[in-house]
Amino acid sequence: MPIVACPYCYHRIDSKRLLFQCTGRRAAGTRDRCVKRLDEDRRRLTGYSADSWPTFAAENPGLAVAPCPKCQVDSGVRACPVCHTPLPANFADSRSPLIGIVGGKNAGKTVYTTVLAHELRHKIRRRFSADIWFAGDQQGGDGSVSDWLAKYEAALFEDSKLFESTMSAADGIKVPLVLQWRQERRSLGRKVLNTTTLSFYDAAGEDMTSQEFVNAQAYLAAADGLIVLLDPFQLAGARDRIAVPDAGRRDAEQPVNVLHRVTDLLRTTHGVRGRAKIDVPLAVVFSKIDAFYPMLGDDHPLLRQSPQGPHYDEAIGRDTDDHLRALLDDLGADDIDAHLRAHYKRFRYFAVSSLGAEPDYDRKLIGAGGVRPFRVDEPLLWLLSLFKIIDKVVSKAAT
Repeated sequence: MPIVACPYCYHRIDSKRLLFQCTGRRAAGTRDRCVKRLDEDRRRLTGYSADSWPTFAAENPGLAVAPCPKCQVDSGVRACPVCHTPLPANFADSRSPLIGIVGGKNAGKTVYTTVLAHELRHKIRRRFSADIWFAGDQQGGDGSVSDWLAKYEAALFEDSKLFESTMSAADGIKVPLVLQWRQERRSLGRKVLNTTTLSFYDAAGEDMTSQEFVNAQAYLAAADGLIVLLDPFQLAGARDRIAVPDAGRRDAEQPVNVLHRVTDLLRTTHGVRGRAKIDVPLAVVFSKIDAFYPMLGDDHPLLRQSPQGPHYDEAIGRDTDDHLRALLDDLGADDIDAHLRAHYKRFRYFAVSSLGAEPDYDRKLIGAGGVRPFRVDEPLLWLLSLFKIIDKVVSKAAT
């Protein structure tokens, strides 16, 4: 059976047995239309607390359209059988990896997620000639994902201000950011249009500070790939080499401790035996690389812009991975690499700067040049290339 993960509640579901959701239209004649009500399953599993149209199962699971048993109006809107959230069109027909974005407190996850979403809907869609948009009814309206994302984007890109840390998710639940990526590709000598649903979950740093909180995050268990942000201010040896702001010294969380807890969860939920390695690919991201610019020097390979094109550059990725591994060794933080090598089949290091330059952490102000993202797309593009959603090329990397 085609088992996939719901992009909203992260439970594994059979895509051939999806529910339908009533459209709310009024039926012909005298029959009353259905009424929206709070769906307790949806609220409990996704955090969505607005009223919803009722969901129902069709008598014939293979139907594309089915009549609502209450109002008899036909509906083609499909919904998750677990959380009852309406699913994006073509969801069951596409490869739809779930990407978790995790990390310790103060690793910069919400800034990174906001900037990445902005890049996806502006520069990256143009780069790949793709259509990228928000999916699902909980992506719009007051208090929705797109609503808070718009506020964060306005703070960063218009007001040049940082925002407060992400609040911890109540009961380990927070509505994810779901996007759809539709792109023309060539398959078997002909052009086809593929639609992929991408689900991002920005976990608050507090959720990574105890094993109990980590275990509550169902998305980690369902994720096809993880972007793990690590705070470089907390790397061993960093404070002897760079100027760490006072904000970076508070509520410190050792990066390797975050990795250990995520690893324990993945081993438990995926049933990975002690002698085996975990097959979930990890994009290990060192955020705030701008703080290391003076230490590295202008000509360091890590500070080169990656080449642009509708693909992921594998050679550049390997080169970046090698240089970051050397940096970890230089800083005495090689315990991170030892842990990842011991537990994961596939992982890769990335160096990004969501803002492009160090902000004023005390006053929460972005520099005069505004937001200038540096290589924020590469972790996601690497994962998408592994899932064969975008192409991969091997260029001649500069070393």
